[in-house]
Amino acid sequence: MGDKLGRARTMVFTILCYAIFTGLCGFSQTVWQFIALRFLTGLGVGGQFAVGVSLVAETMPDRARPRALGLLQALSAVGNIAAAFLAMGFGSLEAAGVLPHAAWRWVLGIGIAPALLAIIVSRYLKEPESWRRAVGDQSGARHKAGSLRELFGTPQWRSRVILGMVLASAGVIGLWGIGFFSIDLNRTIFRKVAENAAREAGQAEQDRQLVRMVIHSPELLDRVKGSVEYRDLLSLDANENDPRVLFAQALRLRDRGEAVSPTALLDALDKPGDHGPAQSDGERRRRARYLDLDGAVPDSSALPELVEQIAARKKDINGQVSRWGGLTSMLFNIGAFFGIYAFAVVTDRLGRRWTFMLFFLAALLSTATAFMFMNSKLDVFWMVPLMGFCQLSVFGGYAIYFPELFPTRLRSTAVSFCYNIGRYVAALGPSALGLLTSEVFTPARGFAEPMRWAGLTMSSIFVLGIVVAFFAPETKGKPLPE
Repeated sequence: MGDKLGRARTMVFTILCYAIFTGLCGFSQTVWQFIALRFLTGLGVGGQFAVGVSLVAETMPDRARPRALGLLQALSAVGNIAAAFLAMGFGSLEAAGVLPHAAWRWVLGIGIAPALLAIIVSRYLKEPESWRRAVGDQSGARHKAGSLRELFGTPQWRSRVILGMVLASAGVIGLWGIGFFSIDLNRTIFRKVAENAAREAGQAEQDRQLVRMVIHSPELLDRVKGSVEYRDLLSLDANENDPRVLFAQALRLRDRGEAVSPTALLDALDKPGDHGPAQSDGERRRRARYLDLDGAVPDSSALPELVEQIAARKKDINGQVSRWGGLTSMLFNIGAFFGIYAFAVVTDRLGRRWTFMLFFLAALLSTATAFMFMNSKLDVFWMVPLMGFCQLSVFGGYAIYFPELFPTRLRSTAVSFCYNIGRYVAALGPSALGLLTSEVFTPARGFAEPMRWAGLTMSSIFVLGIVVAFFAPETKGKPLPE
């Protein structure tokens, strides 16, 4: 569309597409509705990059083009920072209990606001003169605008688009398959801090009383359903998981129509099943002590108060995690802004190839450092911005470099192929990360924090970027192909 219909027209469509469907995501009621709306959002997001960089590249003079494209890409981080502020704000409101719905719905709902930009774009933004000349009269032209046949049928363009796709895949996998999961790592850290604070306040003992009530009196399970989940419960010791295991197994027995009692529960955990491997003798003894089998059956009259306390704590912890997750995202994107623009500055001196290799190496080192050594809130304030600076810097390179590889009539199509095919490859990143955490770097194999080792392993994708950049054609100081 960008090559055939024009950069400005297509930009209006992409802005409307991603803004409207992002807003509608906040209203989704099922996972399939959410997936469908995210797919439609992606149509706009994926198209926006190609037409945006093509338009700026064709509008700016050669000398100013790298800085202008670097600034264009860097400003995308500003939008992400604004979204992080929204996440922090709505997270605080959720923690305070004043939101009728979850914070994420409000954040996505506000995403419809950029649709207003489409009005400004459609009124004031004009098509680049170079595109008008290249595509103005295609009736007798040998090569049509946006021709996939020419793009993949001409050896010069085919080799460049394949190189660009591999180069982009390294960065996109590094960001979407690894980098953004650092936010999940940080959320785990923040959740542990919040849960430890609640544990020190004595709330784990209250959870223990609730677990004892529902296991001694299984009919109470239906009374807590919907208000308390096994994930919400605190153990007496931060390194143990007993109440969650016991509560979840009680629900499984009930759903299968089997008797629920302390002894039946412990017997079921002795065998491998839905809960995982069979419990050890030491785990059985510890869980039996937790349930206090020889003690008096707890009075169920306190159940409503306990349920209310756990539900309030869950909302408070989720709100804290949302605020800190927003802060992490904000710090990551502050680093990203300066990293993207730094690429534009450095590439004026070193050229495209050496700058890519330098920043891919920096991305490798910063990502490995963050995943292995981030342990506290203080670490977040310097490791996360550093990782954002290094990982996102190469995206500034994509905005600068890809338009320089292709002629005007193919530029939008080729840039989109280079950048967006990497997204499909990157979709395997979260699956690979999940496989590493669940099958390779597991606690049973001596890895206490699987996410760290999985992230370290996947950081090796940046080596691919270094190798490919070494063979890339240098375009510094050359005019755009026409």
